[in-house]
Amino acid sequence: MIDWRIRGREFVNCNCAYGCPCQFKALPTHGACEAAMGFQIDEGHFGGTELDGVRAAGIYKWPGPIHEGGGEMLLIVDESATQAQRDAMITILNGEETEPMATIWAVYTAMSSKILEPLFRPIDFSVDVENRTARFVVPGVIDGSGEPIRNPVTGDIHRARIDLPHGVEYELAEIGSGTTTTKGAIALELVKSYGQFAEIHLSNNGVVRSAA
Repeated sequence: MIDWRIRGREFVNCNCAYGCPCQFKALPTHGACEAAMGFQIDEGHFGGTELDGVRAAGIYKWPGPIHEGGGEMLLIVDESATQAQRDAMITILNGEETEPMATIWAVYTAMSSKILEPLFRPIDFSVDVENRTARFVVPGVIDGSGEPIRNPVTGDIHRARIDLPHGVEYELAEIGSGTTTTKGAIALELVKSYGQFAEIHLSNNGVVRSAA
């Protein structure tokens, strides 16, 4: 197995209510699961290929809960990535060179029966995990943004976090509100739904724990 490890920041927007039942092993808010995710690697490698600065994205859609399968997925890697970096990212995001079900990407792939040809497009991505803000654009494909949740009475910013000591994506995520439109093979319209902002640190074996 090729050794790989990445550390970076992600923004994920799905169609569920704030909190996302999937995070608690419960069924999706509306029955089906739809999501768009983007991230930037601050430091990483895949074998001898450096991945620092590489950006990638994914669009996912399932007719029911993820664990029931039958999903479709589309991966996108920033066009500025070299061929070696593109190959590495597609491998990682397809759950290859990874212990079975050790990462969220391995789970998504295993639960998808339709895997579309990846795209290589410019990705405009910025995220402030602490302040729960994000901007996520792939021209003609994805237009997404994230912001803090606000108190419906006072308008004050509300802060909530999810701590998953045994998760397959992150250890701690800040929760906010996301709005994302996707076009093309997988069209989504997500409006002020679950937004996830997290520092990610992953390897072949899954999440690299802070204690490690």
